[in-house]
Amino acid sequence: MSFHLSYQEAPGNPWFSWQYVRDNSETILAALREHATLTAQAVLIAALIAVPLAVAAYWFRSLTGPILAFSGVLYTIPSLALFSFVAPYLGIGTRTVLVGLVIYALLLIVRNTLAGLNQVPPEVRDAAQGMGYGRFARLLRIDLPLALPGILTGLRLATVSTVALVTVGVLVGHGGLGQLILGGFRNNFYRAEILTGTVLCVALALVLDLLLAFTGRLLTPWLTRRSAR
Repeated sequence: MSFHLSYQEAPGNPWFSWQYVRDNSETILAALREHATLTAQAVLIAALIAVPLAVAAYWFRSLTGPILAFSGVLYTIPSLALFSFVAPYLGIGTRTVLVGLVIYALLLIVRNTLAGLNQVPPEVRDAAQGMGYGRFARLLRIDLPLALPGILTGLRLATVSTVALVTVGVLVGHGGLGQLILGGFRNNFYRAEILTGTVLCVALALVLDLLLAFTGRLLTPWLTRRSAR
């Protein structure tokens, strides 16, 4: 998606301009939709990969170090270099951006999911085993539900981080609100364009974080009751 912006230069190049917002409302909304869509897709795909990896590390302790180390190494790859490696194979498009975003979200979800699983009380696991629960039944009915706070913490951190990282996708033409920020620099440092993209990024991160926090309260009512005592 390419964004062609039009605006009327305001006297003094102000940091905010309603005129700019009105004239470019469709472009701004398109950038916001792309940003939100890329974030949701990346976090969902990362969760589908990271949670099983965390479970494997939880079940087989010898895998804990290698899994955390591998996801940690991936997290340290500079985004510019990563896109340069991936783009020749996947092309310039959303797939390249998604690969990078998923890679950067993995460590946050794996680490917090594993922490949540490790915090399941041993006596609860022993009681479940004594009741005849197998490994998979215990995972689904005991371990994962009790590890939900840790999993949701990982999802929240990954979501906020991904909202910020989506802007880097502008390097391959799909950066959501990053298109506005870069466009502002290209348009003789047009401040209203830069600030609009920046504020919407922050607002999107806050809204998504609040939604996940609210979802977490609904899924873990026992924590709410405990804190109310």
